[in-house]
Amino acid sequence: MDSIADIVTRLADNAEAVCRRYLPAGRREGRYWLVGDIHGTPGRSLYVLLSGEGGARGRAGKWTDAASGEHGDLLDIIAASCGHAPMRDTLAEARRFLSLPMPLPGTASPRARKASQGTPAAARRLWAASKPIEGTLVSVYLASRGLGVAGAEGSLRYHPRCYYRASLGDAPDEPSAWPAMIAAVTDDRGAVVGVHRTWLAPPGGKAPVADPRRAMGHLLGHGVRFGAAGEVMAAGEGIETILSLREALPELPMVAGLSAAHLAAIVFPRALRRLYVAFDNDPAGTGALETLAERTVDAGIELVPLPPERGDFNDDLRALGRARLAGRLRRLLRGNDADRFLVR
Repeated sequence: MDSIADIVTRLADNAEAVCRRYLPAGRREGRYWLVGDIHGTPGRSLYVLLSGEGGARGRAGKWTDAASGEHGDLLDIIAASCGHAPMRDTLAEARRFLSLPMPLPGTASPRARKASQGTPAAARRLWAASKPIEGTLVSVYLASRGLGVAGAEGSLRYHPRCYYRASLGDAPDEPSAWPAMIAAVTDDRGAVVGVHRTWLAPPGGKAPVADPRRAMGHLLGHGVRFGAAGEVMAAGEGIETILSLREALPELPMVAGLSAAHLAAIVFPRALRRLYVAFDNDPAGTGALETLAERTVDAGIELVPLPPERGDFNDDLRALGRARLAGRLRRLLRGNDADRFLVR
């Protein structure tokens, strides 16, 4: 009998067909299926990755709702569409969709998926067990992305043997620990509520595992912060995106939301009056920008988009260099922000 993991994999192999059946009000845009929410409301807040080809982040079948911060796989979509409560009903529907044989009466059901792991307390323990990044594999990794360590100290640390739980796509004999870049996820008061891990391998690239990036703890509304928040700040998705901006804007407070969904859901500091949004050049990034535009209007905050020329600002930094990137940003900044924050 097929396990839940097998069914999830088969659904992912047919992700677009699943979306057309259970989210018919949506539409395909590039490698994504866009719809309003998990219940199939028309819109574009929820996006499902249809294919992992061409460098797309994540795996086919994974979805995120930029408005709510929720995320999951295609079984969740089937459950919501059909109004299921018990997992067995969702699995039976998935089997019918995939034309798989039903389990015989009286046979054991596939083991239920484990609840998500990782609490704020566990995140704080990992953060405390990590050390400064200077002279470590993290500094080598950042250098390979055109980034220095000066703008990252205090928000990033290094762990020489960080536990990695194997997932679908990993080899059975994959090592259970790798060196890792550890980023502190904090609330707007600076308290560590989670961590983000990027597993690394010599000579400084990402570890050759299925999921080299994972987060744990309370993420929704929070992020990896660089500098103390004030009236003006910048927000983006990835750590490398934000560190690339800091190469040109070292004095501007910034926060990395870690995904498009979490970027869209960041909590605004009370003093915030202007928010620069460094969004990624893909449907998820555009969706996050649109959600933030609506939220900032309601909060009385000026939103200023910072569009990259390429996929994201790390791509721009490596292609243009810091001086040319700073020159481009100067034309996008408002008021006297260029004089206050741009690199000299």
